[in-house]
Amino acid sequence: MIPLIKQGLVGVLEIEEITNIIAIAEMSPGPFAVNTAAFVGTNLHGLTGSVVAVLGLVSPSIIIVTVVALFFFQINKKPAIKAALGGIRPVVWALIIFSTVIVAQSALYTPDAHFPIDLAATTLFILAFFCMRLFKKISPVVFVAAAGVVGAFLL
Repeated sequence: MIPLIKQGLVGVLEIEEITNIIAIAEMSPGPFAVNTAAFVGTNLHGLTGSVVAVLGLVSPSIIIVTVVALFFFQINKKPAIKAALGGIRPVVWALIIFSTVIVAQSALYTPDAHFPIDLAATTLFILAFFCMRLFKKISPVVFVAAAGVVGAFLL
């Protein structure tokens, strides 16, 4: 979703605004895409924009998923369907990695600075990554909240 969101919003919002909306949407409860649509709609046209953006986002999915669900269990055993789903998986991984790189660039790279890598943000990223790997039982929400507090003082 992040590459599609970025592509659709570049020119409408600044890249920093897009990154902030993505970060807030990730932290908010509920589906990422719906949260993003709500925040973008609100940013552009208030409550009406939010409602229209969310309805525009979820309506096609609801229709498609309903139709697919009606027939999926009848066709999911067919070799062509299994092969198609097998082909989709690597592309989904590529989209996830590509999105990660885009967000990392906007969060860790400062093109206007003398030294283009934001050392404080990069250090916070590395620290958070290793803490999340080390303390797997702690909710990611705790790490996001802690990073927000640290970021408010350091960045």
